[in-house]
Amino acid sequence: MIDFEPTDEQRLIRETAREFCDGEIVPRARDMDRAGELDPALIAQLGALGYLGAIVSEDYGGRGLDHRSYALIVEEVGRGCSSMRTVVSVQTSLVCATVERFGTEAQKRDWLPRLCAGEALGCFGLTEPDTGSDAANVSTRAERIEGGWSITGQKQWISLGTRAELALIFAQTDPELGRRGLAAFLVPAAADGFAATDIRGKLGLRAVDTAELVLDGVEVSDDALLGEVGEGFKVAMSALDSGRFSVAAGCVGICQGSVDASVAYAADRRQFGRPLAGFQLVQELIADMIVDTEAARALVWRAASVKDAGRRSTLETSVAKLFATEASIRSANAAIQVHGGSGYVDDFPVERYLRDARVTTLYEGTSQIQKLIIGRAATGIDAMT
Repeated sequence: MIDFEPTDEQRLIRETAREFCDGEIVPRARDMDRAGELDPALIAQLGALGYLGAIVSEDYGGRGLDHRSYALIVEEVGRGCSSMRTVVSVQTSLVCATVERFGTEAQKRDWLPRLCAGEALGCFGLTEPDTGSDAANVSTRAERIEGGWSITGQKQWISLGTRAELALIFAQTDPELGRRGLAAFLVPAAADGFAATDIRGKLGLRAVDTAELVLDGVEVSDDALLGEVGEGFKVAMSALDSGRFSVAAGCVGICQGSVDASVAYAADRRQFGRPLAGFQLVQELIADMIVDTEAARALVWRAASVKDAGRRSTLETSVAKLFATEASIRSANAAIQVHGGSGYVDDFPVERYLRDARVTTLYEGTSQIQKLIIGRAATGIDAMT
């Protein structure tokens, strides 16, 4: 049974995140989007507030929050700026949570306090130029050398790739073993042979960097192995379960932002002698946005309840990610329609909402991959193999 009434602590967490979003993120979002650069001061503030390690244990510098509280934080940050939400999602869900779950005590002590505080950033190196949805078939190779590994390969579409001090890299140790040969490594970006190049010209998420990574014989010690050889696919899927949850929560923020902006504009803008809000078809657009927002939020909270119960949440997370990401596109598109010509320029946030929402149906598993995961759960048949 899901309790849809937040606790007093969760209300306070949401209110604090909302005040931070409205006071610090919203006033800078348009300028950051135009400049194609995040404000480093905002990243430091995310760390100071504990938003970069919200679900990480306090023993390692996190806040030890439940997943619904985390979803409330991500929703508010996503409402203000999806590029800033990306920082939270990548740092917390893909990197910190993965290191906490699979890392050795030494790895957790070495990396998590700095990552949670925002003193260092991490990135998640799974996708390659020829490998997106087929995560088991990465071509990056890790070869045994004395005392460690030599890693060679290329990663693409890596958020925070040019800013990261730590890269979580997935590499194949033995191609004949398929997914059973996959391994995950904690690779310092300062290592010899590691290079990151910014990818420019993106439709959305313009303020946060997206990189191509090249590893040319990067040598790491055995201590860099995250988990065991052969566990790389398990590590990746666990990380994506966490990452998809945060993307879904961020898209609830886009939906809510679309509603808020549209209601305010429709109440203020007048046509034919009355407010836009007085027209039935405008109300229909707003009503559709509200339904999508409430449904997406409920699915995210459902996934959170499963995660907090300690149960496997792959199905619930995929359902939430599929619906919330598609809903964010519908909501942002409808918000532009409410705004008319004003919604087509960045004087209002809705055009940015649409641009930023579009990629959420692509990364961390496309909408089509989410449907196959849901279909597999329903039928017991894996259509991906």
